[in-house]
Amino acid sequence: MTFEVNILGCGAATPTLKRNPTSQLLNVHDKYYLIDCGEGTQLQLRRFKFKFQRINHIFISHLHGDHYLGLLGLISSMHLLGRTKELHLYCPPELKDIVEVNMKHSETFLNFEVVYHPIDYKVPQLILEDNTMEVHSFPLKHRIKCAGFLFVEKPKRRRIIKEKIEEYNLVVPEIVRLKKGQNIERLDGKVITFEDATLPPYPVRSYAYCSDTAYYEKVLETIQGVDLLYHEATFLEEHAKRAKETFHSTAIQAATIAQKAEAKKLVLGHFSSRYRELNQFTAEAKTIFPKVELARDGMSIIL
Repeated sequence: MTFEVNILGCGAATPTLKRNPTSQLLNVHDKYYLIDCGEGTQLQLRRFKFKFQRINHIFISHLHGDHYLGLLGLISSMHLLGRTKELHLYCPPELKDIVEVNMKHSETFLNFEVVYHPIDYKVPQLILEDNTMEVHSFPLKHRIKCAGFLFVEKPKRRRIIKEKIEEYNLVVPEIVRLKKGQNIERLDGKVITFEDATLPPYPVRSYAYCSDTAYYEKVLETIQGVDLLYHEATFLEEHAKRAKETFHSTAIQAATIAQKAEAKKLVLGHFSSRYRELNQFTAEAKTIFPKVELARDGMSIIL
C-alpha cells in the first residue's frame, strides 16, 4: 500500500521561481493529507497533477504566512468547484478567526463545513486516528507557537500465502482469521496454523515533519526511530548566528537531530532564498548524518 511524501514547496519565507513556500502532500493508502499550505499551493497541486478535492485533512504547523497563506485560496477553489464534503483543519486556534473573517467580508458561504481541530502547542498529542494511520502533533521551538507532525501507519495484518489458499481450499472467513494470527481447526480435526499459511506483516512506516524550529532536542521523545524525517534547514553553518536569532536551524543541526533520533533517512527543506545553490547543505549535513537528501518542488519520496 502507498506511503508517499510529495514536496509541493521547499522554500522559506520568500518564494523563488524554483522554490515555492512550504507545502507537502502525504499519500497514505491512497488517502491525501496536506501538510502546511504556503502561497501557491493549489497551483502546485495542479502542476503535479494531484486532485485537491481528495484532500480531507489539512495540517497547519503555525501562522507564519509561508505556511498558510495558500489556504484561503485552496478553500475558495474547493467551494467554487462544488465540494460538499467536510474539510478538517488541524491548526492553531486563531486560524479559525482568520478564515471566518475572510469569508464574512467576501460574503462567501461555503457549500461544505470546515471542522477545526485546535492544536495543543505545549505537549505532544494524538490529533487524528483512522483505520490506516495515527497523527501526532508535538511542540517545536520557533518565534511563535509551532508544531511538528508525526504520521505513523497502523500495524497491518499478516499476509496470506497464495499457494496455501488452493492447497487447503481456504474460504474467506478462514483467510481473515489466519491473517489475524489465529489458527483454524476444521471439523475433521485438521489444524491449519497461521505460521504455515501466512507471512509476517510488512513493517509499519512513519514520517516526521519538523517545520520551522530552532535546534530542539525535545522532539526526540516523539520522533525516535522514524523512517523518514523532514527537518527544516533554513541556513548553512556560516549563518548559524542568524539561525539562532530567527529560531531556525542549520543543515548540521538538522542532521544532528536525525542522528540522535536514529532516523533512517533525512530530507532537508525550507531553504532561505539567499542561497541559489544548495549542494553545500548536503555536504554539511553528511558530515553528521549520511542518508540525507534535499527537498525540491515536485519531488516524491516513497517509503
